[in-house]
Amino acid sequence: MGTPYFCSESEKHEHIGASECSTAKTNWIQMNRIEHIEDQLLDLRKQLTHHELYALLSEMEDVKLFMEKHVYAVWDFMSLVKALQQKLTCVSLPWKPAKNARTARFINEIVLGEESDVNEQEVPQSHYEMYLEAMHEVGADTQKVERLVDSFDALETILTTISESDLGAAEKAFLNFTFEVINTQETHKIAAAFTFGREDLIPDMFIEIIEKSNDGSVNQFPKLTYYLKRHIELDGDEHGPLALEMISELCGEDAQKWDDVLAISKKALEKRIELWDAIAKDIVSKSAALEA
Repeated sequence: MGTPYFCSESEKHEHIGASECSTAKTNWIQMNRIEHIEDQLLDLRKQLTHHELYALLSEMEDVKLFMEKHVYAVWDFMSLVKALQQKLTCVSLPWKPAKNARTARFINEIVLGEESDVNEQEVPQSHYEMYLEAMHEVGADTQKVERLVDSFDALETILTTISESDLGAAEKAFLNFTFEVINTQETHKIAAAFTFGREDLIPDMFIEIIEKSNDGSVNQFPKLTYYLKRHIELDGDEHGPLALEMISELCGEDAQKWDDVLAISKKALEKRIELWDAIAKDIVSKSAALEA
């Protein structure tokens, strides 16, 4: 966890008193805990970074198959965001101020961007709906995911609905984990899955494939291109640092909560790797069948 923190002589002179030194020490400890979590996740992140799936996404047919399975991760991300909005802002009546306005603003900004962004024609649309339109654009099937989302009635029955669906084992496991975390109703665990459990490599890979598929200067897939570039824009600003700040705020000096964050983060990445494994296997099997 690093060397112990002591207020320096300059800090003692610069600060008003012991409370400021205590705050500095707390911030230092939390920063070290974030670094510890990121260090512990490094191997799993490397597995994602170097996953064989990326090399397999070489043709638009592969992208279609990928999108038909990845779409569930696009959809369930919104449930994590909305769960955090319920926990960190006031969405009930009568209204009361949020405990932390900075964190509330961060989550509301995420909701604005994810639930009601503007598409390439400047029409308000959620990122999930943008993704569905991009799937239509490349010829991927959206009926399966749309039927499943329409079939969900309540959070209390969602795990049963997922279990009884015709999804593959990896997709079921991925969705089950997300909603098991949400069902804990523990904000720091939901924030962990939101902050550390998402992928950040796919847009770059897709854009490269799209550019190879375009006929000269004509962009054959404007909706998918816009979605991916928008995704990069939003993820590339202050959202990352603010998400880490949210984790620190929620965990404070509670060692058990920090342990929970690490455990949830590890499992979230493991579920992502399992999903990538399954998609890679399907692409290889489909390619083999076409060559037979």
